[in-house]
Amino acid sequence: MRKYEIMYILRADLDEATRKEVMDKLAKIITDNGGKVENTDESMGLRDLAYEIKDQTKGYYVVLKVSMDNIAINEFNRKVRINPSVLRHLIVVDHK
Repeated sequence: MRKYEIMYILRADLDEATRKEVMDKLAKIITDNGGKVENTDESMGLRDLAYEIKDQTKGYYVVLKVSMDNIAINEFNRKVRINPSVLRHLIVVDHK
């Protein structure tokens, strides 16, 4: 399995309980498909967006370091695209 870094931005208008629930569900997608989440709570917090995304000017940034294969990546991409709480996401190979 390769190591990746996933960054995603959640809607700023989510309450704390809902935000935690969405973060747990996204991490569970990785673990359910054979991946491993290296860090469990690596949030950058609420920040201003550089430009408006889906009528939002602020977003809650989260960074995960994970180990996973292509099956987990594809499933994560599929589910995060249809999740209305996620504004954007990015997956990059972690070369560290």
